[in-house]
Amino acid sequence: MQAYYSEKKVRLYNGDVVEILNGLPEESVDLIFADPPYNLSNGGFTCHAGKRVSVNKGKWDKSKGIEEDFDFHYKWIEACRRSLKPNGSLWISGTYHSIYVCGFALQKQGWHVVNDICWYKPNAAPNLSCRMFTASHETLLWVRKDKKTKHYFNYDLVRNGMWNDDFLKKPNKQMRSVWAIGTPKNGEKKHGKHPTQKPEALLERIILACSQENDIVLDPFCGSATTGAVALNNNRRFVGIDAERAYLDKIAIPRIEDVLQKNGLFAPKKAELKRSEKQDGYRLLLPQEAT
Repeated sequence: MQAYYSEKKVRLYNGDVVEILNGLPEESVDLIFADPPYNLSNGGFTCHAGKRVSVNKGKWDKSKGIEEDFDFHYKWIEACRRSLKPNGSLWISGTYHSIYVCGFALQKQGWHVVNDICWYKPNAAPNLSCRMFTASHETLLWVRKDKKTKHYFNYDLVRNGMWNDDFLKKPNKQMRSVWAIGTPKNGEKKHGKHPTQKPEALLERIILACSQENDIVLDPFCGSATTGAVALNNNRRFVGIDAERAYLDKIAIPRIEDVLQKNGLFAPKKAELKRSEKQDGYRLLLPQEAT
């Protein structure tokens, strides 16, 4: 298996998420953040920028029925378990459309829940039907492989760090399981918009809390590469997977290259080599590339 995009500290793969995860070395990844399809593209509508718009995001987000949806989530979570280190962490983000299915799969596989987080969005879009409460949160599940393993948690940074964008976090107090973080800022969409893009502030909190410098952070549904941008900005290595080549070409790769140039990790003269499928896809996962 070869990387679709390869650069120092970064590997991006295009294809079936389960096949690619199962092709990675076992127990090689320190932290996984997953934002899987919510399967809510059902012909409904929502509000964006004050206008009524369709909720449909693409074929990848359409439900295939309860059993097939569950089978998909079960298999990619199982593949994550194989590639995650014994002391690693897995985070899954979702709404009620998908998070309970993922939670059931985690239970059946024997994962241990460390926390469930309520991500409150102060600037969430209004509800246009006026027949229900306005959806303004997502749920994040933080799990480790089993109850006996010990995960990494940067308690001091989480407690005493500067989290000024979150009005719920009190200075020098323990961080609670409800986080107030807005939707992505305009600058985070410089290279285009992804329909389920997460804010950098959310990923920064997770990555700083649950990984250390030079750790490998993996996102199996990397989309616009928010996870990768934050990981690289905080001196981590990144492996991203996405089934949609267009998202990689138009958003993820340009965004990653901006970050690499900013951090002095990317030489523009090598641009013609970036998407070569002839490059070694696994060197990132070996110790010699930790520096």
